[in-house]
This record gives sequence, C-alpha cells and structure tokens, in this order.
Amino acid sequence: MQNFAIEAEQLRIRYPHSPHDVVTGIDLAVAPGEVFGLLGPNGAGKSTTQRVLTGRHREFGGRAAVLGRPVGDYGRDLYERIGVGFELPAYFPRLTARENLAAFARLFRRPTMTPAEALAAVGLEHAADQRASTFSKGMKMRLNLARAILHRPDVLFLDEPTSGLDPVSAAGVRAVIRAQADAGRTVLLTTHDMPAVEELCTRVAFMRAGSIVAVDTPRNLRLAHGRRSVVASFTERGALRTSQFPAPDDPGLLRLLATGSVQTLHTREAALADVFIAVTQDAA
Repeated sequence: MQNFAIEAEQLRIRYPHSPHDVVTGIDLAVAPGEVFGLLGPNGAGKSTTQRVLTGRHREFGGRAAVLGRPVGDYGRDLYERIGVGFELPAYFPRLTARENLAAFARLFRRPTMTPAEALAAVGLEHAADQRASTFSKGMKMRLNLARAILHRPDVLFLDEPTSGLDPVSAAGVRAVIRAQADAGRTVLLTTHDMPAVEELCTRVAFMRAGSIVAVDTPRNLRLAHGRRSVVASFTERGALRTSQFPAPDDPGLLRLLATGSVQTLHTREAALADVFIAVTQDAA
C-alpha cells in the first residue's frame, strides 16, 4: 500500500451559517516528493482545502491526513513537519531579515537552518541586516519562503507564492520551490501562475465550485483538453496585425493567405492556461 504525504478522502467543508459546502467531497493523494498543483478560479475551494490540511480549519467532514496521520490527531507538532507560505507574507517589519528568521527559529523544537543559511537559500543573503519593512514585494515573498523552509519541513503548502511579482522575482521564487522539491520535499502549490505550474508541477488538479473536475500531469491535460492553433501575422492598412486560427485548413486562414499579406505563420501548442479555461468552463 502506497504511503502518501497528503491525503483527502471525501473532504467536505462548510462554513458556519452557510447553506452550502464550499468543498464538496474531494479526494486527493499526493506522493512524497511530488510538486502538486491545486488550480481553479477564485472561490473554487483551493485555499479552504489548504486551511484544513494545515490545521487552521478544524471543522470538516471526511478524512484529511498529512504524512500518514490524520490532521486532527496533530497538535502543534504538525507545524514541526510542515512549512506554510501564503500570499500575504508574515514577518516583523521593524526587524531585519536575520532577526526575523532568528525569532521564527525559536518557535521550533527540531533543528533549523541558521538565518544565514535560509537567506542564502532564497537569494537574500545580501539583505540579511536590512529591515523587512524596506523590502520590495519580491523580497518579502522570498523572506516568506525562507521562513517556510527554515525548519526543513517534510511538506510545504504554498498559496500564490509568485502573486504580483515581476518576471525576474517570480523566476527566483520558482527556483527556490524547485530546490525544495529536489531536496525531496512534497509541495502543494496553489497558484494562478501558469508558468510556475508548467515548470514545477508533476501533477495538477483543477477545482471548480468545491469539486475536483480534472487531475493529471500537465502534459496529459494539455493533450486531453488543449487545442493547437495557427497564429498568423499580417499587414493590414500598413499596420502589422495578428490572428489565431483553429487549424491550418481553416477557411479564414486560407482567405488570409490568398491576400499575400501574411508575414509569419506558426503553430501554437496548447498551454495550461487554455486547459484551465476549458476545464473550468466545461464543468459549469
């Protein structure tokens, strides 16, 4: 029997005074060392599912387990085993980066990295003695990741770790997550950052309206739900324009080719963003 790092069986969640479940009986099984993407529109139930799995929401139906043990059986020792990083970074603004991590390290019983080691892991060693309040958003997100990995957790729960970041900062955060996976840690990633999903995730589950509507590898999802297309760049009234067509023999494309105005023509592979739209709309 396979041991899973994260499990949910018929997980059902309803908030007080709500007439409906926000999570409607989902099943999840994430293997050790896997980077698993939990995707879906806002309000789909992704963050609520993470709140149960991280012990922050205790009222639920079904089963939720981390590292083979029901979440409800843990006390504070759950946080010795997991690392948590959410969209709004948690830090002490008046403390330096080094002081922040030293303060968080005192919360753990298990050995932690030194602040210098954790800051080096996220590329912030140059800012160790800088107050966190002066950090850019990208630096704050990396400090948040340093806090999440400080105690070398077995499982990482990350919610929108690249939200609002510029491409360089986002790539840096993805590199940190990849390094954690390479070290054998399990990562449950909730994000709308499709490049991060494409680069990092071994499997992806799409949620809509509290249910999981598709789960597979990114490649298999693209093959099953995505569509290739043909992109043509052409001139029209002296301006360069671009149009997309569903197939090489599309009548609109053939008419455009006949005008002699086409400058470039290339095929576009299905992207995970296309799958996101197709799967969540199909489930409506």
